[in-house]
Amino acid sequence: MKPVTATLVALSLTAAVMVGPVQAAVKIQEVTSESGVTAWLVEDYTVPIVAVNFAFEGGSTQDPVGKEGLAELMSGLFDEGAGDMPRAAFQEALDLSGAEMSFNVSPDAFYGSLRTLAEDREEAFRLLRLAVNQPRFDAEPLARIRAQMIAGIEARANDPDQAASIAWANAIYGDHPYSRRSEGTPETLATVTADDLKTLHENLFARENLVVGVVGAIDAETLKAELDRVFGALPEKPELRAVERVEPKLDQEIAVSFPVPQASLRLAFPGVERDDPRFFAAYMMNHILGGGTFSSWLFDEVREKRGLAYGVGSSLVNRDHSSALMIGTSTRADRAGETLAVIRDVIARMASEGPTEQELADAKSYIVGSYAINNLDSSAAIAGTLVQLQMDDLGIDYIDRRGDFIEAVTLDEVKAAARDLLSTQPAVMIVGPDASFGGQ
Repeated sequence: MKPVTATLVALSLTAAVMVGPVQAAVKIQEVTSESGVTAWLVEDYTVPIVAVNFAFEGGSTQDPVGKEGLAELMSGLFDEGAGDMPRAAFQEALDLSGAEMSFNVSPDAFYGSLRTLAEDREEAFRLLRLAVNQPRFDAEPLARIRAQMIAGIEARANDPDQAASIAWANAIYGDHPYSRRSEGTPETLATVTADDLKTLHENLFARENLVVGVVGAIDAETLKAELDRVFGALPEKPELRAVERVEPKLDQEIAVSFPVPQASLRLAFPGVERDDPRFFAAYMMNHILGGGTFSSWLFDEVREKRGLAYGVGSSLVNRDHSSALMIGTSTRADRAGETLAVIRDVIARMASEGPTEQELADAKSYIVGSYAINNLDSSAAIAGTLVQLQMDDLGIDYIDRRGDFIEAVTLDEVKAAARDLLSTQPAVMIVGPDASFGGQ
């Protein structure tokens, strides 16, 4: 580890410890540069670090049919040479700067991040500008990263979780882009060319679909100049493929035979959009049902009382073009039917009875109190939260208002959410040896 990188790591650990006392007073500024790039900024001079997170809306759903894996492959190439700097020169400069740069992709967005010491900000932002604006996609890195991705896909070919994810997406989303594998297949990756990467980059990276979150030792005026330097030369508008909304296909049973000693179980119910007035009631209900892990109904009945699984949980899954409530667990293959029956019983009880007033009060206390720990415990975490709040269009004062939204939820609203979401016949999948439902 180079000395400057070691310093950044040490300061990051210090920031994670020191952010606690100030996280309740996070002050977010909206900063707009001359070129129209907007960022949310939290100035913090506790430690001399600047953390930048950003996202371009439009992710692996933008992969053309037959070239699945294109966006994910591109995400691995941004630090493999940019501008007039081939891979070795770019990575040497990145190492000497002490900055940490990363890129990744989801179905709905392409993400990037940078962390740097404040004193090295200019060089770090220069390298980020090159990566964002002029990625090289040279032949050797392209071939190497593609080979790594293919090796990973082949290594996971016998992974039951991978098989479950593929079968689940196909069953739930049909021919929608959400059903396609974001990492692609060996066959689709083999078709990707440097021209494909350049086209996707040109179509996706634009100012209109960009959101930015910045935390650390940088003021608003300095940030405006850096926003223009890094993002100001990008096209104003992206050229994105239209992605239609899709409702998960429920009321179906999917059995996938896979020669492993454990069986995986998944269930899907209707979800709630993030801007739906019922969202917080559904969120509280889900926490009590299975989102609270060690305190949830599912954990108590499936693991604590019966020892059927190591873990079980539920979550509200909100994507740009779909939403669902998902439940998942793994158990011994010979106890899959019993485990599924217990899960169904818990769901039926939640739908018919709902939680108690005390359970709701406990959930509120935990959810309000844990937000800062889960989302504001470091500069990088805060920067990521700022990006997600913008992508969800929740408003710059959301952190201040969130507690009030949660406290306002009534028990009747939670019970109504349980009835609305859990009374529907779900999609259910079993993956395991001789998988079948056997009358369940």
